[in-house]
Amino acid sequence: MQQALEIARVAGEAGEIPVGAIVVSGDGKAIATGENRRERDRDPTAHAEILALRSAGCKLRSWHLTSCTLYVTLEPCPMCAGAIVLARLGTLVYGADDLKTGAIRTVDNLADGVLSNHRLRVFGGILEQPCRQQLQDWFAARRSQPLRGIKN
Repeated sequence: MQQALEIARVAGEAGEIPVGAIVVSGDGKAIATGENRRERDRDPTAHAEILALRSAGCKLRSWHLTSCTLYVTLEPCPMCAGAIVLARLGTLVYGADDLKTGAIRTVDNLADGVLSNHRLRVFGGILEQPCRQQLQDWFAARRSQPLRGIKN
């Protein structure tokens, strides 16, 4: 999770919401990473989890990620939760709950819902405080900046 926090920090410095993800193979090796890139790529699907899962699938030459663990700093949204289930991910470990769009445990539970044809192990709240603080600090800094392009 420390590596995911560092990846998230880099994303935040690039102007993205600081969320970082890392996929670890069954033998404990980091095989893929992802950071939010929606702004830079102008892509609404460029969430950290999606990019990490995509990269892991390419590396393993399979979309079945059953032996893998995904570490991510924020609870996945509905899109990412769906991708996690469809990838047949073995384990998900996330940091902070997402009280607005969390789709694993907080607002919804896609992983254990009737739409899911796969069950995965989920561990939430891992390094929750630093994950949450990183997001809160980033949003506080954004709110303190004057709005661009708006003239009074």
